Amino acid sequence: MHERLKSRVAAAAVAVGLLGPLTARAQGAWEAPAVEKERENPVPPGADVVARGRQIAQLNCVACHGAAGKGDGAAAAALNPKPADWTSPAVQSESDGEIFWKISTGRGAMPSWKHLPETERWAIVHYLRSLKAK
Repeated sequence: MHERLKSRVAAAAVAVGLLGPLTARAQGAWEAPAVEKERENPVPPGADVVARGRQIAQLNCVACHGAAGKGDGAAAAALNPKPADWTSPAVQSESDGEIFWKISTGRGAMPSWKHLPETERWAIVHYLRSLKAK
């Protein structure tokens, strides 16, 4: 693991340790508004887009969602609710718009990633789709 990635994972683990008690309260179902669920991914799919989405996820999401997107990252142990398993039927059955909205909005320990350009957030959606049945 690169030193930069190691330091990000460590920082995320510390942040989760500090925020863990705040996320322990019960959260209801996390559903995007209907209009967001209907949004279509404007970024055309392709191997280069999936690779970019994977790269962005490895830099920003691995601490909680894990290297394979299974929700088993180093910081996941301290989280309640646990990070989503991107390979699961539950996540894979969500619309692209719903996943994009969740990435953009965040909730609890899941931060908002609105600071990332929209094209990068849509690339992450394509990457998540590539994990189906893995």
